[in-house]
Amino acid sequence: MNKINNICAFFRVRSGLWKAVVPALTSLLLSGCQMGTREESADVREPATVSVRLIGFNDFHGNLEPPRIAINAPAAGGATVAVPAGGAAYFAGAIAALKAENPNHAVISAGDMIGASPLVSALFLDEPTIEAFNLMGVDFNAVGNHEFDKGRAELLRMKQGGCEKNTALEPCRLNKNFSGANFPFLAANTVKADGQTLFPGTVIKSFSNGAFTVKIGFIGMTLKGTPASVTPTGVAGLAFRDEAQTANALIPQLRSQGAQVIVVVIHEGGYPPGGINNTDCRGMTGGIVPVLENLDPSVDVVISGHTHRAYICNYADINPAKPFLLTSAGQYGTLITTIDLTIDARAGRVLDKRANNVIVQGAPFESGAGGSVGLKPDYPVFQPNPAVAELVAKYAKEAAPLASRGVGRITASINRRFAPSREHALGNLIADSQLEAARSPAKGGAQIALMNPGGVRTDLNISGDGAVSYGQVFGILPFGNYLVVKTFTGAQIRRLLEQQWASGANTVATPRVLLPSRGFRYAYDLRRPTGERVGNITLNGEPVVDGERYRVVTNDFLAAGGDNFTVFNEGTDVVGGEPYVDALIAYLSANSPIAPPATDRITRIDQ
Repeated sequence: MNKINNICAFFRVRSGLWKAVVPALTSLLLSGCQMGTREESADVREPATVSVRLIGFNDFHGNLEPPRIAINAPAAGGATVAVPAGGAAYFAGAIAALKAENPNHAVISAGDMIGASPLVSALFLDEPTIEAFNLMGVDFNAVGNHEFDKGRAELLRMKQGGCEKNTALEPCRLNKNFSGANFPFLAANTVKADGQTLFPGTVIKSFSNGAFTVKIGFIGMTLKGTPASVTPTGVAGLAFRDEAQTANALIPQLRSQGAQVIVVVIHEGGYPPGGINNTDCRGMTGGIVPVLENLDPSVDVVISGHTHRAYICNYADINPAKPFLLTSAGQYGTLITTIDLTIDARAGRVLDKRANNVIVQGAPFESGAGGSVGLKPDYPVFQPNPAVAELVAKYAKEAAPLASRGVGRITASINRRFAPSREHALGNLIADSQLEAARSPAKGGAQIALMNPGGVRTDLNISGDGAVSYGQVFGILPFGNYLVVKTFTGAQIRRLLEQQWASGANTVATPRVLLPSRGFRYAYDLRRPTGERVGNITLNGEPVVDGERYRVVTNDFLAAGGDNFTVFNEGTDVVGGEPYVDALIAYLSANSPIAPPATDRITRIDQ
């Protein structure tokens, strides 16, 4: 361009002489120079930036009805207010409002859209949740571990549609023509035995400002640890490969297809030190950290999930060589993340990226303690989407007779608040119910029950006269698991308890402390080395002896080695039992009114 400019300048200076000699040629040359000057000037002046909005969420878990959750958020004057949040109709209204602010948008789910769902969705195999998101216009869902709760075949049905029966529940009860998701499922690191991915791994979307177009490449993945988070039979024959290695290998392919910006959508997450719009990644822990440390630094945005924590931060706070914008929208449709990108279309790079977690405020609710959580003027109130509201009402009406059926009474709320030992009252109650259900010789002769904390999904809150409904119990235990009784030696039980801190994802920082039934006690000391932390194990006041045999009841998820408790696979003399929802219902019915159990079955010595 400089050489051309110099030539044009030469002709302008000498144009008088040249016009006299060859006027036609001179005019032609100068007009070409003028054209080049105009194009160059336009190239400088013409805006080349394209603004794109990504609308992200994660861990919706079929929460079609408002989940009666309040988000603690900053208010005017520095105070904090509890903002009522969630509900699919309000969620759809929020998405529509956020889409309207920028025509260049994409709506993205980072997994666990379905699975571990409340009754209104789970009773119908999560078909209504898929239908609701079809109405909202989701662009794609990067599948999470809970999408595999009912196995590969049922997950494929969620995408492809149809009424094939893959579980004990009947499919297509209301919608006889269930057509599945009209948006892609992505699973770049989920590989079948033939080496092909279960679902596509990537999507490219184009966005334009009218003059310029940019392409964003999206990579969707679930967490590598999925086999330890779901019933093993549900993922049989599938391999879950390293997330960072998978993404890094796909980036050159996306670049070759014209992608200028790379966004990773992954169902893995972290634990931040701050609130819902925390902007500082320092102090972040969890499974997302090693993924990001090994991820190609050319990635622009990482939309995450899994931990149910909300955050927005620049990962360069931790590692300046990894300037990722990292986001998560918490859980249950209570928050939506807006990610606004300003992209230089000529250079193919992001000039600016910023994000915000928006509270999905829609409906007030009565709290379990007899108070109420009202709408807060500090935050916008979203209007419900009529079509989604009608859909939810239809399924809720069908589920209502079963959901409202009384099953017992409680004297006070029984919750999942951790004691210093990390046991909680609701988990102890569930373990007691499982022990009672499998105690008789005909049902397995159980002496000990152990419940996984991740399987307890919500609190049992008291309201009115303390009546407990079937719907409440189902919300606590939504997975449809069954009881299994196995025989273990005392030594195996000791090794099993040691795995609470030293098996796969189970660490001192993020333990999975099993919730014990009454009569079973032990102590632990985290100052001691791995494998030597558990002691003083007793059953009904008597020491548990290494060489003796004991009957232990748990759910089929743990019994198959779920949550990395591989010692469960060593059990013998297997006896199957009833659904664990039925066990809890029977226990509530037989022992009402029930008070919260004490949390004194485990002793933590180092505190």
